[in-house]
Amino acid sequence: MAPTDRTGSDPRVTEDETAGDHLPPSQAGMSPAAAEVGAAERGEEWAREAERQHWLKSPLATLILQRMGLSVLLLFAVSLLIFVGVEALPGDFAQTYLGQSATPQAVANIREQLGLDRPATARYLEWLGGVLQGDFGNSWASGRSISEQIARRLGNTLMLAGFAALVSIPLAVGLGMVAVLYRNRIPDRLINALSLAAISLPEFFIGYLFILVFAVNWGWVTFPSTVYDGMPFGARLEAILLPGLTLVMVVLAHMMRMTRAAILNVMSSAYIETAQLKGLDAFRIIAKHAAPNAVAPIVNVVALNLAYLVVGVVVVEVVFVYPGMGQYMVDAVTVRDMPVVQACGMIFAAVYILLNMVADIIGIVSNPRLRHPR
Repeated sequence: MAPTDRTGSDPRVTEDETAGDHLPPSQAGMSPAAAEVGAAERGEEWAREAERQHWLKSPLATLILQRMGLSVLLLFAVSLLIFVGVEALPGDFAQTYLGQSATPQAVANIREQLGLDRPATARYLEWLGGVLQGDFGNSWASGRSISEQIARRLGNTLMLAGFAALVSIPLAVGLGMVAVLYRNRIPDRLINALSLAAISLPEFFIGYLFILVFAVNWGWVTFPSTVYDGMPFGARLEAILLPGLTLVMVVLAHMMRMTRAAILNVMSSAYIETAQLKGLDAFRIIAKHAAPNAVAPIVNVVALNLAYLVVGVVVVEVVFVYPGMGQYMVDAVTVRDMPVVQACGMIFAAVYILLNMVADIIGIVSNPRLRHPR
């Protein structure tokens, strides 16, 4: 029997069956409703993929990816700079550890034990590989894991910086808005004078002044500012009060002045003049119209000051004998514990570069010309 044509001579083959031969295998034998749902899902996937590809090709994504790549390269460059700088320091840990009466053979044995007799390039690559894995090695002085010590110390530093940020950021924004509200009047001039005085005073001077007044003369707080594991939260807050307020005084003035300048820059816009002509309250104009449009430079300066809170905390921790990263690094420098110095330097550099990158990305994203290019 001759084969029949499926599309013509055989009446048992319907048009729907013929169409089914050309459907994808996933839709063959499916009901029309299910096929329609599948087509809709594929259409949504294609739309999402097209949107993702469009975003990756946009100037906004290009700038963000470039900034992230630059941060990674900068971090590698800083790691090399830290290693070379530590290697260039005068003196020898083995000689310092053993004392002046140590024999040359004993010094050579210590150097061999610590790997100091190996080439600097090999030691740098080994150290960098450990850093990428979160392993900073062991302390030369104590023999303990540096990563474990940093985990505890970094928590203390972040708590101190977080306390200062929670106090200083709202206060800086509020004082900046008040200075704009009373521009060129007594409150504005008083705030500017106090902020200028705070910027002019170094951290250690403010810290010692607070210790003299609040701890020695008045006895309101304890000194030194010691915290330990298992310490009650209220006692921790009391311990970090003075160093936290010192950091607040350091960063508050800068953030307040930048907030004032950013809002004043927006106050000269045409829509602000329109709001003033409508008779709106001055504080309402500042809070609802000027401040939201000045958020980009304000957020940028806040991020930069947060970076300073973490990195610049070294002096404050030393003044108040606070067991944080700064005090840990200074103690390591005293005994020439180079792995600890390198680890602390990398942590500080990573935090500073990360927060600067976040500030730059926020500035890029908040630019409407980049978000909505023509």
